[in-house]
Amino acid sequence: MSSFLAIAFFVVVQLVLGHSPLERAGDQLPLTEFEAAPQTWLEKYGKQIDQPFSGPLAFSHLPYTRCLENEEELFDIAILGIPFDTGKLLIPDARFGPYAIRSGSRRQREARGYTMSWGNNPYDHGAKIIDCGDIPVNPFDNALAVDQMEVAYSTLLSRPTVAKSSLTQKLTKGGVNHPRIVSLGGDHTIVLPILRALHKIYGPISVIHFDAHLDTWPGYAGGITEQSKVTHGTFFHLAQQEGLMTNTSIHAGIRCKLGGVEDLDNDESVGFQLISTDDIDDLGISEIIRRIRHRVGTSPVYLSLDIDVIDPGIAPATGTPEAGGWTTRELKRIIRGLAGLNFVGADLVEVSPAYDVAEVTAIAAADLVHDFLSMFLSEKPPHSHSRTRRVSPKDEL
Repeated sequence: MSSFLAIAFFVVVQLVLGHSPLERAGDQLPLTEFEAAPQTWLEKYGKQIDQPFSGPLAFSHLPYTRCLENEEELFDIAILGIPFDTGKLLIPDARFGPYAIRSGSRRQREARGYTMSWGNNPYDHGAKIIDCGDIPVNPFDNALAVDQMEVAYSTLLSRPTVAKSSLTQKLTKGGVNHPRIVSLGGDHTIVLPILRALHKIYGPISVIHFDAHLDTWPGYAGGITEQSKVTHGTFFHLAQQEGLMTNTSIHAGIRCKLGGVEDLDNDESVGFQLISTDDIDDLGISEIIRRIRHRVGTSPVYLSLDIDVIDPGIAPATGTPEAGGWTTRELKRIIRGLAGLNFVGADLVEVSPAYDVAEVTAIAAADLVHDFLSMFLSEKPPHSHSRTRRVSPKDEL
């Protein structure tokens, strides 16, 4: 008790004399770095770099601009959200697809964009790639929404490009440069206004269509009006009627139930060849790639990817799931094999995040969009050695 009283008396004396009880023999302890002269964040820590889990929600932390209202914004490749889902037959929610795909891309960024499978970083090609935000489509009037999508896409497509590399530009017959757009759906109906916009620039387009479903049906049973005939299962039929596509388009990954052989006959009349899901076992990936490339040739090519081409056990968050699909790895290998074609645009559609599990579908979708960027900016498919790990001489023994 006497020791405690002595310590307490010492502390009181020091306070009365104006000294801190932590001072030693009259010498004040040195100030910590946090007590020293204040520094700004920039002085002390440098640039404000978002963490994978922080910052504005833009695809892969790209610069985000509302390009439709900012008419001075130029780019070579744009990420564009199209949150439309009122053309769907079964499960709704794809209007939240653009948000989900951007969220799934949070671990991606320009500085860490190199992949061994491609052997490059798409952000190192000199192209200006930005996120142009979402088209504010009307959720109550499909005819109005389809027109909004066409006007928005045409608006962005008409802008001049920034980079001078031939890889970053697509030329019309008149020699005019146009940017390319990767659209985040939304349901698959969005492709009809996109093809209408592209046709104004390039004429008829060949389509590479990854999907579990044909999407070439002339309509659904019941009364059909001008507005109701535009759906996520009829848009290719309408595009063919409007002369928007060549007769050299191709499906890949088809496995849906059909009304009968007449569906296949109709599909062929729309201009498509068909690669089924099962063909990957019988033909192999290399032959699938060869057939797709041979089919579309050198014509302007648009790639449309419905996430349901992947098996729902891997990517469950989609509007019309079909069992028995391809794996993400198989699909990614096929996409790498398509590099060097005359791509004028691409989309990834039908992600419905309300049905996702731990964002597995959104993450897969975001990774495929990253592949689209490398596909656009590569002159040819990557060499096989770029897809293998580096080995040392000791490993080869």
